[in-house]
Amino acid sequence: MANSKILEAKQEVINEITDVVKNNASFILFDYRGLTAEETTLLRKKLRENNATYKVWKNTLTKRAVDSLDINLDSCLEGPSAMAYSNDSVAPIKVLSEFKKEHPALEIKGGLVDGKVATLEEIKQLATLPSREGLLTMLASGLIGTVKDLSIALNLLSEKKENE
Repeated sequence: MANSKILEAKQEVINEITDVVKNNASFILFDYRGLTAEETTLLRKKLRENNATYKVWKNTLTKRAVDSLDINLDSCLEGPSAMAYSNDSVAPIKVLSEFKKEHPALEIKGGLVDGKVATLEEIKQLATLPSREGLLTMLASGLIGTVKDLSIALNLLSEKKENE
């Protein structure tokens, strides 16, 4: 039988993983085999810059944590797995996808986005979304365009009334 201190330590890790899954908008699993130490350090830095975290836990402990939340990620937990998670749903996905373009050894397996299991296809779609700042810029441009068109129309109307 296993030592009680070892079991307690494992349970603490399971509780930590459970908290991470519950308290973050996205939890993405990926295979890091083939990345050098420098590449891994660069990936951690890029994730940190985007308010995301990189962590490696044992698959068995991760499986126990997600099973306790009634989440099925068994297909993602085959082979070595690292996790990237954040309160931003898209940030870790965008960072991993961009990093994968330059470092094809990284392989995104799947994960959770906004509490739902996300397929690889859904993750690829989310990676193509513009950033929050980009979306806000598009919205502002649309609003400014509408106001500009309204001002042009009102100006033309006032010029027409003056000419009459």
